[in-house]
Amino acid sequence: MEVSVLNINGQDTGKKVTLNDSVFGIEPNEHVLWLSVKAYLAAQRQGTAKSKERSEHAGSTRKLIRQKGGGGARRGDINSPVLVGGGRVFGPKPRDYQQKINKKTNVLARKSALSQAAKNGEIIVVEDFALDAPKTKDFVNIVKNLKVEGQKALVVLPEANKNVYLSARNLPKADVIEARNINTYKVLNADKLVMTESALKAIEELLTK
Repeated sequence: MEVSVLNINGQDTGKKVTLNDSVFGIEPNEHVLWLSVKAYLAAQRQGTAKSKERSEHAGSTRKLIRQKGGGGARRGDINSPVLVGGGRVFGPKPRDYQQKINKKTNVLARKSALSQAAKNGEIIVVEDFALDAPKTKDFVNIVKNLKVEGQKALVVLPEANKNVYLSARNLPKADVIEARNINTYKVLNADKLVMTESALKAIEELLTK
């Protein structure tokens, strides 16, 4: 599949790039996409929820009533889970929610997401660019010129660029990512993928080695 290369003014440069069929032209595997997205979202969870159990509550440990002769069940200390203010039974504890996903599965998931984006015409290739200073107004102009204003745009760069990142940080529907960090969730979550020529080559090298 051939895609025209635009400049940051939204003009056609006359150049075309051919998307690698082994990365952008496979049949998307929906199950693998689901596994990858599930693992990504699980990894975003902090896992710091914690409740106090019976032994962790501050309170007297004396028995509230005598053990026999009261006509009811035996009552333990005031920290009992059955009493208001007592400990919690089987409450949450700090844990790691990360899920294991095989490398080959992860690669296939990213290829599937990129292929789906290419099939839907969501990929825009632009010439390599850089901003002289972090300025949101300049980034907004680029978004307008590329006709992705109001859409969730994922801008993929070959390497970290602080000025571009800071310029896009205040825009709720724009995200900037390095080619080596591209993941299934962000590709699927974006309405448009804006890739520089160098980022496109980096992605193809990354997913075909």
